[in-house]
Amino acid sequence: MMQSRTYNCGELRSQHIGEKVTLAGWYDNLRKVSKNLGFLILRDFYGTTQIVIETEEIMQSLDGVNNESTLQIEGTVRERSNKNPNLPTGDIEVVPEKISVLGNCRYNALPFEINRSKEADENLRLKYRYLDLRNPQVKDKIVLRSKIAAELRKRMTDLGFLEITTPILTCSSPEGARDYIVPSRVHPGKFYALPQAPQQFKQILMASGFDRYFQIAPCFRDEDARADRSPGEFYQLDMEMAFAGQEDVFAIIEEVLPPVFEKYGVYKTASKLPFTRIPYLEAMEKYGSDKPDLRIDLTVQDATDVLADCGFGPFAGNTVKAIVVDRFGATRKVIDKICNDVEVQSGEKAYWFRLDENGEFVGGISKFLVEIKDKVVEKLGLKPGDFVGLTSGKKLRAQKTAGVLRNMLGLQCEAHMDKERYEFCWIVDFPMYEIGEESGELEFCHNPFSMPQGGMEALEKQDPLSILAYQYDLVCNGVELSSGAVRNHDPEIMVRAFQLVGLGEEDVKAKFPAMYNAFCYGAPPHAGIAPGVDRMIMLITGEDSIREIIPFPMNKSAMDVMMNAPSAVEPKQLDEVHIALKAEAESGE
Repeated sequence: MMQSRTYNCGELRSQHIGEKVTLAGWYDNLRKVSKNLGFLILRDFYGTTQIVIETEEIMQSLDGVNNESTLQIEGTVRERSNKNPNLPTGDIEVVPEKISVLGNCRYNALPFEINRSKEADENLRLKYRYLDLRNPQVKDKIVLRSKIAAELRKRMTDLGFLEITTPILTCSSPEGARDYIVPSRVHPGKFYALPQAPQQFKQILMASGFDRYFQIAPCFRDEDARADRSPGEFYQLDMEMAFAGQEDVFAIIEEVLPPVFEKYGVYKTASKLPFTRIPYLEAMEKYGSDKPDLRIDLTVQDATDVLADCGFGPFAGNTVKAIVVDRFGATRKVIDKICNDVEVQSGEKAYWFRLDENGEFVGGISKFLVEIKDKVVEKLGLKPGDFVGLTSGKKLRAQKTAGVLRNMLGLQCEAHMDKERYEFCWIVDFPMYEIGEESGELEFCHNPFSMPQGGMEALEKQDPLSILAYQYDLVCNGVELSSGAVRNHDPEIMVRAFQLVGLGEEDVKAKFPAMYNAFCYGAPPHAGIAPGVDRMIMLITGEDSIREIIPFPMNKSAMDVMMNAPSAVEPKQLDEVHIALKAEAESGE
């Protein structure tokens, strides 16, 4: 078989002038000047090359050939008279002697222009993802993803971590989301589950004597899509360390991630070491979020004691939070939009007022504050010109709404947000337990496999809601990249921890038999974390949607519109796995 090309379309330079070459790529476009003069752009994975057609015969060879067909061009490189300094190949052009069609595009009209595919409807882009990926802007994100994954692997390996793959077909496990289940053909009525995370396997590896494990692990959760979360599957930099604690994990992550963000990121500055560490309760109180964006220097203050009884109805009997912003000269239209956006995101209203240059309260709820002006000024440390944003509700709700308002104000006020940087922080000391919103019962707050601070003594003697865990989240620019923990490797402490949520030793053995039994044979203390690779790459590339950095993403409805998945299967396939579909009820029944 003849060689399709001697160079790629991004390779030719001035030193190749006079050389006979063969190129292959996609027919990007043709600017036809006359019947014997035209300028064709040939595009491949590596770049573009200008092809100058100077004969009627060569021009006719393209008759009936549509854009995006694949071509092979044999010709001679010559110096370009009108050089293009913006192109790597801008100093040369190729004069063809022969053009062959390697793969014809059968369609005269494309669903969108290749170089403008990002402007097309998202479902259309996903349906024709193979065309979307031809767009250099889209392709480059996937190339960068590969480079980042390789860099992460190298850094982890250099630190002594061993890459080990864990099973995809496993058992259902309570990881906090819905499982994808797979029916068994040889075990009727039983099911595998796709792993929500390799959690149990990596802990069992520690009990097996492996010291440092990692993998870029595929994880599967039946969750709804968000801008920063893809439905179905995602990847995480999963790691675990034996004979290690919280500080050991922090040291590894702080060594691995910042250089990768600085090397490949749209922003070239990342947090200096060590990352800021913020206890969970402090983060909620100070920032209104357990994933604060530390590029914003605004903080939340508690104003309940001076504003709860001011006569403004929504504040009565509630917690009131305030955010003071100086140098905020926004118009009423901008303020109203901020308040509306807060309500859309949080489901709660935001309020406001100003202290004008004359020392008087104006705007928003100012009429309710006239009689307590001095107290409010003193409490919030106000100066003439300050703007005050307010939220109210039950404590946690008021905090979370204030967190949304803080982000909105930061985005609107450049003086309070150093946007072009990667600001990491650790959120630490999460509560071990909480009261479930739906159940009203005591539940694990985070990972049930975490070690409680204080160990068995804390579980035996403390109010469960006061127990803290060795759990931590990694946050960057307001995005949660990962949760991690020091693991509970002691079977007795594990059983007691589960007893507090109503599960006995037999339940633990039944739900986690392999891990429980492994720990009974002498497990080392161990700790780990698993930063989300997709979210990291989204931040590194500066994209707002995680789907932009995934080669073949599902849409917001968890559908692969290119492959038509999920789809129906043949009755025979269902019979083989012992499944009968439940008939839909007839209308009206």
